[in-house]
Amino acid sequence: MEIALRYGMNPHQNKAKIYSKGTLPIKILNGDASYINILDALNAFQLVRELRRCIGQPSAASFKHVSPAGAAVYSPLSESLVKSYFVEGLELSPLATAYARARGADRMSSFGDCAAFSDRVDVTVANLLKKEVSDIIVAPGYDEDALTLLKKKKNGKYLIIEINSDYIPDLIETRSVFGITMEQERNDIEISEELFKNIVTTQQIIPDNAKRDLLVALITLKYTQSNSVCFALDGQTIGIGAGQQSRIHCTRLAAGKADNWWLRLYTKWISVLESPVRR
Repeated sequence: MEIALRYGMNPHQNKAKIYSKGTLPIKILNGDASYINILDALNAFQLVRELRRCIGQPSAASFKHVSPAGAAVYSPLSESLVKSYFVEGLELSPLATAYARARGADRMSSFGDCAAFSDRVDVTVANLLKKEVSDIIVAPGYDEDALTLLKKKKNGKYLIIEINSDYIPDLIETRSVFGITMEQERNDIEISEELFKNIVTTQQIIPDNAKRDLLVALITLKYTQSNSVCFALDGQTIGIGAGQQSRIHCTRLAAGKADNWWLRLYTKWISVLESPVRR
């Protein structure tokens, strides 16, 4: 089975497709996909599926160019976060709240993102996406009213992908570079609280919320381009530095984004959002 793609990694690479000897685990419900769209969708969904299975909460991610801009599990939003994430007046399900957190981590990088969801997409998710600039969505299913709304995005060209959440790929994965095919075992390491059974520091007690945040960061890093560094808080990432040649630069990038995240919660900044001039 195969699906023809709009183009490859670049628009001039006209011959592009995805295919499988068996059944493909994805369906394109609306729009046309490019090579990078599929890469983002497959990596983003793996991330949210793993977060869901590990932490047990609805999960979402905002993906751009094969690395997450943000990722989160459901956790209630404070009043300051509601304002900072521009979701005032919106009804948000736990899944929609997770996406508001994921996108709110780094709104600049999330512009034109791949929005990924661990659970079936409801109308509150669609209403949230309706007001954001997003290019693609991937999820295991869609409520009918949500799908109707999403099909109207981008003048009817919004890329909507449905994926089989139970799909298990082959253990061996291959990649072709410069006409040479390489293969390796798929990175199927399970990240869980088992990791905290061997704490090598003097302080042995880690609060449950800190464990959750560490798991969010570790799982997110699993789906970034190396090198990568992640800051996480309250069930979401707040700064990701990915794909840099130097770990120092990754750290600076992630820390700078985390600084911006904190500044957006600053009382004086929120007062600017509420001013009549802005509106």
